[in-house]
Formats: sequence, structure tokens, C-alpha cells
Amino acid sequence: MGQPAISDYGFLSDCRSGALVSRDGSVDWWCPDRFDGSAVFARVVGPQAGHFRLAPVGAGRPGHRVERAYHPDTLVLRTVHHTPEGSVAVTDALAAEIGARAHQLGMNSPAVLLRVVEGLSGRVRMALEYVPRPAHGLLTPYLHDQPDGSVLATAGSVVLVLGTNGVPLHAGQDRVYEEFEVSDGQVVGFNLAYGEAYGTPPVRLDPLTTLAETIEAWEAYRETHKYPGRYSELVRPSATVLTGLTYARSGAVAAAATTSLPEELGGERNYDYRYSWLRDFSMTLRALWVAACPHEASRLFAWVTRSIGRIGDKPVPVVFGLEGERDLTEHECPHLPGYAGSGPVRMGNDAWCQRQLDVPGEILTAVWRLRDYLGDTFDEELREMVLGLTEQVASTWRLPDRGMWETRDEERHYLSSKVLCWAALDRAVKLADRLGDRADPGRWAAIRDEIRDAVLREGWNDRIGAFTAAFGSTELDASALFLPVVHFLPANDPRMRSTIAVIERDLSNEDGLVRRWNTDPAGFLLCSFWLVECLVMTGEQRRAEELFERVSGYANDVGLFSEQIDLITGAQLGNTPQALSHIGQINAAWRLTDPSAF
Repeated sequence: MGQPAISDYGFLSDCRSGALVSRDGSVDWWCPDRFDGSAVFARVVGPQAGHFRLAPVGAGRPGHRVERAYHPDTLVLRTVHHTPEGSVAVTDALAAEIGARAHQLGMNSPAVLLRVVEGLSGRVRMALEYVPRPAHGLLTPYLHDQPDGSVLATAGSVVLVLGTNGVPLHAGQDRVYEEFEVSDGQVVGFNLAYGEAYGTPPVRLDPLTTLAETIEAWEAYRETHKYPGRYSELVRPSATVLTGLTYARSGAVAAAATTSLPEELGGERNYDYRYSWLRDFSMTLRALWVAACPHEASRLFAWVTRSIGRIGDKPVPVVFGLEGERDLTEHECPHLPGYAGSGPVRMGNDAWCQRQLDVPGEILTAVWRLRDYLGDTFDEELREMVLGLTEQVASTWRLPDRGMWETRDEERHYLSSKVLCWAALDRAVKLADRLGDRADPGRWAAIRDEIRDAVLREGWNDRIGAFTAAFGSTELDASALFLPVVHFLPANDPRMRSTIAVIERDLSNEDGLVRRWNTDPAGFLLCSFWLVECLVMTGEQRRAEELFERVSGYANDVGLFSEQIDLITGAQLGNTPQALSHIGQINAAWRLTDPSAF
């Protein structure tokens, strides 16, 4: 049937792991143990890497029409297939623990995929094709029929049990294929449970009861979190996506649910985004605080403190595993051709060992924003982290680094990195009275001011009329839109007004999709939402609203954003769903609600 578009995928989550299910009913990605774990279905990056399809026989023929939507305030996806013979709904979810409510969601998720078929009219013949391929498609399991009608799959360390409440299942050599009919009012459920060969066994759950429990768990969670601002019909679903990308056991937020979906078809910028980036920390915390939950924000903060550990001379990594793992050494998977043949497929991300001078600025900005919540006296670990990061910036800010976009060529003196070094010291000075006797606000302020002078002198290009990508550079970079957001310069400063105008003229298209740099092949959604914030801060509220609504229109039919948008076709590109895109939308909506926010 060809490769589905990235926007054809819906996202399922149990706040432990994520799955992608296409409009044609195929689960093409699922890492059941955790987001950054090993996939048992990976067809999205390799046609032979496993899938689980459940759809009408002959789906895609004339007369077949698909509608889908999430149950409100959940990541439970209902897909309705209209066929010439009748209509049928398939509801997909990753199961919540029975009885989980509020902040218990995801703490003990059972790693069970639920698929429930409901006949709506007529009589529809359905096809089930279950092709498990653990270890990102490297393993073909043994399949065994079980006395209770389920099918057991075993390979390597993985155990999977596919059960049903109404359709006999029979193991083939390497897959299960069944056809069955569903009449008006008939309901058939399937549950696919993951377990470990030498650890926790699969949990057997009734699919219908568990689906109802899962919907209730999500609804109860969202009920405790109210967003008071504008565009709530967009912000609430984005907040739910952020919750779905949160690894509940630690509080870390995964940057995306997938690896190696390409930024450009046929290109090589295909990276693993299933980890948590400290660079995104302040932006993520803003979005969680506004639209999701202060509890989530505080847990994310605790995760950061623990993950960093005691700070020494070495730079703090920009990215960690979801339980704080530091070594994320990258490797390629030659057995996987990649999405639409866009290889390589990578696991791990070598950005963990890059020098990224902007990281402390993101963290200390978050500390400053949460200062009232954190109390007048910081505990020892928080105090040591703030002091350690501040001193690290004071001694290293003059060094080059890889920049916000994690370039893999030479290090440079990136403008965004220097600005966030300024932000780190600026926030440390303001927090000095909570840092004990070792605080040195006078020295920090002097270095802060030195950095500011360097940015204004070396980062501004008079000929171009804009702040550029790096000191002495003639290249534009949309990260300059971040300067007013971190309060380095007001948006109405003549240099910022000029920079905003030049970026809008040279890096954006008529729909307001902003590229990161001149040769960037696609619009980067976060940068487009930064432009919305800048327009609000310059007093151009109406233009900001129009831009916000246009950019928000690039979400797919169930409200999901990937990382980028093709400038010609409008197609989604990059890993999905992308946390930063949803974060950008939430923060821009709040800026439109309250221009003086943050």
C-alpha cells in the first residue's frame, strides 16, 4: 500500500512507551518497555521490521473512507472505517494500570496494546495481520498457539502474548493472519501484552474492561489540569501530547516518540529523538506550567538535578536517557532502509558528547522561573547544581561549541550559545541570596556584562541588519528570535525589530513557516511559533494571531505535529510527535493570552 505519510500516524502512549498507528490501521512502531527501548514493530523505518494491522479487508478500495479522533483529553484513538458493506470502529490504546488516576498515570503501566473493534452498521469483514519483529526487526520470533486461544511469541529477551475475547487465533510460521466479520453492535477486543523472557511476564488483561479504565484514567488526569488561556481547543490536546511523551517513572519528557524520521526525504539528517534534552528544559517547563501541571514541572526538575549529578570540569551533556543515562553512543542499523528509503536509521545520539554551552542557561532560567515554587532556601543538591553550572559558564563561555542545532562540523562561537551563557549568569546573580556563602554575584555580574557586550558587538552584522548565527558570521539563523524570549533584548529594540524583519523576509515563506537557516530544506515549527511570540512582543497582535492560526493548521487530523513542514507540499517531516513543536504552540498561545508572560 506504499509508505504512509508521517502525518498519517496517530500517537498512542501509556506514559512509559509510545506507538504509532496509521490511518489504514497498522501499528508500525512500538517500543513496549520504554520510549527509548527496543521496538517490536518498526515498519515505519523498514518494511520488514514488524507491524500489527487491523482493518477492513480491501481497505483503500473505492468506497472506503476513514475518520478518526481521540477520545477528548486522552491518547485513546478511535478510527472509523466506512466501507460499501457497512461501518466499523477500531479503538486503539496503550493500557493504563487498572485503577490508576491523576498522577499515577504511567507509573506502573502494564505494557499492553489494546485494539477493540466495534460494528457500527452492516456487516464488515476484517483482516488481522500480526507480524512481531523484536530488536528493531532483527529477530523473527517463534509463535505458539496457547490453550486459551492466544498466541505466544518468543525471541531473545522478548515475550509477547496476543489474546482476544472473541476471534480464534492461529499461529503461522512467522505471523498471525485472520479474517473475521463484525456485525452492527458486535464488539471484539484484542490485547497484545509485552513481557521479559527472564523477568516480568506479560500481563493478561481483558481488552474491553481495560480500555474503559484507560479512557477514565486519561480523563481523570486531564480533569485535574485547567488551561485558562486562549486557543484552549488547541492547547489542551498539545498538553495531552506532552503528557504522553513524559516518561512517568522519572518525569523526563522525550523529545519525540521515534527515531530517524527524516528532516528531508533522501537526506541523512535522521536522528534518534527518544531522549530528553536539557536545552529544551526551560521551554518545556514553561509549557508544562501553563498548560499541563505544576506537578509534572517539579518532577521534571527533580529528574534534571539527579541526572546531572555533581558538576565537575566536564560540560553537562545536552541530552540524557529517560532514566538519566549519560552514554547514548550512536550507531547505525544497516538492516533498516529508513522511512521512504531515507537512511541511515540511527539508535542513540552522539549529541550527548558535544560541547553545548547553552545548557546551563536553559536550566538556570527554569530555576529562576520556579523560584517561588522552590522556596527561599534551596536544598543542597539544587544549590550545588546552580553554583556548579554558574561557575562552569563563567570559565567556559569564551569557548566555541556546536550550537543550538547540534551541528556536526566544526565548533563555532554561536550567538544562541553566548546569549544563554549571559542568561545563566543573569539568573545566577538574581538567585544569589539563595545560594549561600559561595555565591559571587559581583564577579558573575561583571562576566555577564562582558558577554552581553560581546554579543552586541560580535553577533550583530550591520550590513545584513540582523543578529547572525555566530560571531562574525553573515549567515542568518532563526535562533535569534529567541533573544526577546529570554529577555536578552526587548523585541522593540531597533536591532531586534530589524532582525525579526530580516528573518521574516529571508527565512520564512508566505505561510509563516520559518527555516532555521538559508539552506534548511523545511520550515521548523518551533521557530515559527517563536516568530509568533516576537510579533506579540512588538505589539503586532493581529499579525501574530493570523500567523499562529496558519502554523497551527499544519497539525495532522488528530492534532499532532512532527518537527518540520515541507515548504512546497506542506507535508510533515522529522520525528513525530515532536515535543518542541507542541511546546512552541502552547507557549505562543499563552503569549497571545498574556503578552507580558514569562
